[in-house]
Amino acid sequence: MGLRWLVRATVLVVAHPRLWGTALRQVGVLARPAWWRHPPFLPLPSPDYLRFRLETAYGGAGDRPGDPADLLAYLRWCRAVRQV
Repeated sequence: MGLRWLVRATVLVVAHPRLWGTALRQVGVLARPAWWRHPPFLPLPSPDYLRFRLETAYGGAGDRPGDPADLLAYLRWCRAVRQV
């Protein structure tokens, strides 16, 4: 995931305030354990997990960047499942 993807995804999420809480919750859920102890000191998922998710979603070797719009669909799904 590059900076361009991150900016596009952030803009999409910022435009949907109802998903902000869900987005923050998922950052915490998906972050590597003890992320604050290892560079880049950001709550990011492990590279192996991210590669696996991209591979299962888009095929290939997990090296194709996802569509930022899919992030909104994922957050909406997370929000709906939590409400059930």
